[in-house]
Amino acid sequence: MHEPPLFTRLKQADRILVAGAGGGFDVFAGLPLAVALWETGKQVHLANLSFSRLHGLDLEAWVAEDVAEIGPHTATRDWYFPELSLARWLDAHDLPSTVYAFPKVGVDPLRAAYQVLVDRLDLDAVVLVDGGTDILLRGDEAGLGTPEEDMASLAAVHGLGVHEKIVACLGFGVDAYHGVNHVQVLENLAALDRDGAYLGAFSIPRASRASQLYLDAVAHAQADAPARPSIVNGSIAAALHGEVGDVQFTTRTSGSELFINPLMTIYFAVDADGLARRSLYLNRLEGTTLMRQISSIIEHFRMEITPRAPRAFPH
Repeated sequence: MHEPPLFTRLKQADRILVAGAGGGFDVFAGLPLAVALWETGKQVHLANLSFSRLHGLDLEAWVAEDVAEIGPHTATRDWYFPELSLARWLDAHDLPSTVYAFPKVGVDPLRAAYQVLVDRLDLDAVVLVDGGTDILLRGDEAGLGTPEEDMASLAAVHGLGVHEKIVACLGFGVDAYHGVNHVQVLENLAALDRDGAYLGAFSIPRASRASQLYLDAVAHAQADAPARPSIVNGSIAAALHGEVGDVQFTTRTSGSELFINPLMTIYFAVDADGLARRSLYLNRLEGTTLMRQISSIIEHFRMEITPRAPRAFPH
């Protein structure tokens, strides 16, 4: 009880990649974890599946096919660039300021991109971070949220030979607005626990340096992209501020009733290979090269099954 199992698993790792699994601002959800690991003396690198127009980057930004190295001075023509916003914020706080970015591709090229970083950085561990919890869904739930990017990342990392592979989710509850039933998320966590693949849960202490840096980084990102701030990280940040209920912080959520709450500040961690083995369709994604192939495979899989009936929390 004195140490979350996630940190126990990472004790022997010296060089760790914390990577956003679902694209967009997911890498920001990994920042508190990265800060905590930096404080223990680990070499921590950051990466993200990017929603930005990476094809517009100059050639020198590319370290390999499908791997861009984003620094605070990277030139871009895209106003929406979470990786660049994070790199600039890291640089301003004297933290390692490189953020690697992967384009939205299928499993095979994404795995090759991860392998480039495994070799280049001599990684011991990869921690995939999901803003939300829809990466924990196995495929037969009432709703899957936005699974394409998460599943591409999970399948890609599952096929790597790196020693430690972990998935950490932050922002429990935010996926309800994409049709996820969170009773089914808890059912899946229980099943992973029975398999020995659940690595526990732990909250971000509000007064910690990790919390304060995360809040500052989210505010910086919101200022960088005021027309499209991260709803997920904005919700987590509001919860870290002690807010609860229908807390509106962007016009993007106008018309929706939010439920900001302390559960959003908790990391849920699982073994990545154990999670991959429980997926009902992840093996079908092997051989894909394009993200739209993944979308099509998931759509066809859903047509073959009868989803589990959603349930309401009983209390």
